[in-house]
Amino acid sequence: MEHLQGRVAGVVLAGGLSTRMGRDKALMRLHGPDRPDLLARAHSLLAELLPRCWVSCRADTPRKGYECLFDAKPDQGPAAGILAALHAAQSQGFAAVLALSCDMPLMDAATLRRLLAAHAAAPAGTLATLYVDAESGRPEALAAVYETASLPLFEKWLAMPGGRLNCIVPQQYQRCLPYSVEESRPFVNLNRPEDVKTVLDILGVSL
Repeated sequence: MEHLQGRVAGVVLAGGLSTRMGRDKALMRLHGPDRPDLLARAHSLLAELLPRCWVSCRADTPRKGYECLFDAKPDQGPAAGILAALHAAQSQGFAAVLALSCDMPLMDAATLRRLLAAHAAAPAGTLATLYVDAESGRPEALAAVYETASLPLFEKWLAMPGGRLNCIVPQQYQRCLPYSVEESRPFVNLNRPEDVKTVLDILGVSL
């Protein structure tokens, strides 16, 4: 892992408005009231694997206690946060960024290690390494490694925003890792209040 640590930085994506949830997802404590909130948990996962980890957030809602990156243009979604992280990584000599959304409460270190290993073994010219649901084909663009060489593609997107994050990097430049239904737990994410109950049931936690 030493070689990976010298090349990849991390960023936790925590700049969303949580409109559908109705409260700030980053500050939720689903693993228990005395356990870290989701932002702290995601940051800890990346910080244990990588030498540098930032938090992407809105300038009007800085995350105290973290090294924050703010989007050049607000309200442009997670792609703008990844773009800011790619700029920071490039300026500090990193070749890539592992981006992780803070609203994946069941993500684990083993899953991220496999992603980093796949990134390290990816063919030359790969610009994004990400998991893909083997059954549906749905990509996990918010738990993925993006090369700083993909910066022009993200810059182009920012100039003309629209479309899905996973379409910014063309498929021919993606390295995809299929996962099965049995391996899908780390990719459960929170969007609406009913998703909270699903996660609590999986964890066996009552709040």
